[in-house]
Amino acid sequence: MATAKKAAAKKTAAKKAPAKKAAPAKKAVAKKAAPAKKAAPAKKAAAKKAAPAKKAAAKKAPAKKRTPNAAFMKALTPSPQLAAVVGPAPLPRTEVVSKLWAYIKKNKLQDSVNKRMVNADAKLKEIFGKGQVSMFEMAGLIGKHVK
Repeated sequence: MATAKKAAAKKTAAKKAPAKKAAPAKKAVAKKAAPAKKAAPAKKAAAKKAAPAKKAAAKKAPAKKRTPNAAFMKALTPSPQLAAVVGPAPLPRTEVVSKLWAYIKKNKLQDSVNKRMVNADAKLKEIFGKGQVSMFEMAGLIGKHVK
């Protein structure tokens, strides 16, 4: 009974193999006299080769374009202390942070050893409330100076 199952498996493998590629089917026919154990790894190898092709096709799907969050794009009026650095005109929060970084880099206020830290000058000390601030704290401290 086990030999009948092996024979049936060989027949189905022979039917499936020509559908994928003609060249491997000829090799399978030539190796009919070989034991069934060697034919099974060939099937697994063919299955493994087919799987990456499906994954590559899934990666090619077009990505959706991100839309900006309306809360970030809302124009906010800076406080007088912040206006001394970024200007008095109402700006979105993202622009305030960008102009603040431009000011920091222009005046070379970024710490030379640890680039994540900002050394405050007189104008920034009024905004931050301390002499040195990390770039992660900076966004939270700016929130107090915009309405």
